[in-house]
Amino acid sequence: MKPVILWSDALIYLLVISLAFFFYRLRKDPQIRERWSQVFSSSLGMVTFTVIATYILIALLDSLHFREALENPEGVVGQEVFYDNKVTSVFDVLTGGMGDRFERTYSAPFALQSFEKENLQDAAGNDIRDYPPLRHAGQHLDDPDERGMDIAVKSVTALFWGALLSLLVIGPQWLLTRGSRYPWRASWLVQGIVLCTGVWMVSISRYYHILGTDLGGTDVLFQSLKGIRTGVLLGTLATLIMLPIAITLGVMAGYFKGWVDDVVQYLYTTMSSIPGILLIAASVLLFQVYIDLNPDFFTIGMEKADAKFIALCFILGVTSWATLCRLIRAETLKISQLGYVQAAHAFGVSHTRILARHVLPNVVHIILITFVLDFSALVLAEAVLSYIGVGVDPSMGSWGNMINGARSELSREPTIWWTLTGAFFFMFTLVLAANLFSDQVRDAFDPRVSLPSAVEL
Repeated sequence: MKPVILWSDALIYLLVISLAFFFYRLRKDPQIRERWSQVFSSSLGMVTFTVIATYILIALLDSLHFREALENPEGVVGQEVFYDNKVTSVFDVLTGGMGDRFERTYSAPFALQSFEKENLQDAAGNDIRDYPPLRHAGQHLDDPDERGMDIAVKSVTALFWGALLSLLVIGPQWLLTRGSRYPWRASWLVQGIVLCTGVWMVSISRYYHILGTDLGGTDVLFQSLKGIRTGVLLGTLATLIMLPIAITLGVMAGYFKGWVDDVVQYLYTTMSSIPGILLIAASVLLFQVYIDLNPDFFTIGMEKADAKFIALCFILGVTSWATLCRLIRAETLKISQLGYVQAAHAFGVSHTRILARHVLPNVVHIILITFVLDFSALVLAEAVLSYIGVGVDPSMGSWGNMINGARSELSREPTIWWTLTGAFFFMFTLVLAANLFSDQVRDAFDPRVSLPSAVEL
């Protein structure tokens, strides 16, 4: 196989390493360490963090791409190795080929037949119109009436192996955390549910389409899982692009005041006055024109889709900094008038040292809370942008593209509901976990609010 490193792949691993190093450095501050300890001392904090970590892990596995080597035709001997144009990820391998089982068109969850009638021939050779059997669902059954019992038996077997895998994963954690004051049992419960569900989905998907298929015959569950990488990367990259702009301008405006404050206020007031959707749509369309005029820059189709995705993250980040900048400016204005900052000025301490030692540490709580909240907002923004046709490339799996494709499906009779349901469930779980976790961070970093003691599960 030949490794394929996309720009988004390199960025997500670089960001994960940078964030890990950042939090490792924060551990040296006893006050910051105690506040984070309060976040994870609650069962809700542990549960939501475990859910978010699961999404991040799936995104990381889906960002390890490679191209498989093609076998030489019979009788042809050559030294040169040719590779498949299809780019595969480690996550695709772990799902057991769930995305390679295509049907002709729609099929309902756990169905054995297509959702739409087609022209067929019966045993006597007569033309009839009926629901054709699916290619990859229920082919192992001798009698279609055995479907219910077959699903039950295979589900029990899959859950048994999932429980065994959960014990192998949670066991070492239990040995390492004995005597800890953190509610690890809440995290272990979520880990067990995730592992059992994952094993069940991979096992059952070999025989049935759990969430059915879409218009192109692609498994809806696989599409929903592939949207995790897009949602996590978009929310993370766009937020991290926005943070340096907002922090730099907000701190400068609040600290130096005068004409610097006037310029920054003019900038974010002007930015807030422009309709965000129109600005983002115009920028994305301009970049799409650039991609179409320079096809030689991209060797495979996925690189083109990845370039458009990175551009969308950059555009969302550049257009989303005004609110955080306004908050940091107001907080910096307050901090700059406090006694210890005035004393530092009196002793001749440089501006750089005052900003690094006294101002920035006191706005970290605003940055952390805004980071999580903006992450959720940007994940939802991707769905809105894809709905109006300026989101990520259609070849990339995303919840926005699934919701966009479900528009016409909801008006059918009978309704095709499973495409929207799959995208909604995974998006809802991520955004809900991020918002609940941000509430815990806000409570821990707000001195006016005290966290309740951990509730044992």
